[in-house]
Amino acid sequence: MERVLGIGGYFMRAADPAGLRAWYRDCLGLDADELCLWRQGSVPTMFATFESETDYFGSRAQQTMLNFRVRDLDAMLAQLRARGADVAEETQDMEGVGRFGWVTDPEGNRVELCQPA
Repeated sequence: MERVLGIGGYFMRAADPAGLRAWYRDCLGLDADELCLWRQGSVPTMFATFESETDYFGSRAQQTMLNFRVRDLDAMLAQLRARGADVAEETQDMEGVGRFGWVTDPEGNRVELCQPA
């Protein structure tokens, strides 16, 4: 059975994404790089702010989105489909970062899954 390996990232909508990123950097010391990677040890976590009107989270009502790291994205997505989960058909490759896929939980929250590069 495929399982998540850990939290890969946390994303939030913002009226001023750059300003909010700066607040987290300046006030909390959360210094993510240009790829939104926040390094706190050997495994980085993505921390990203998105424009408030983004469609990336699915529903406009969803204000935040979790990203979970997985070992084998294809196997995890197949497992979720077999269980009747609402899995997006598309996947995305981001060079140097990894492969991404999405599932929507029973409450309507879109969750991102990432197989790190």
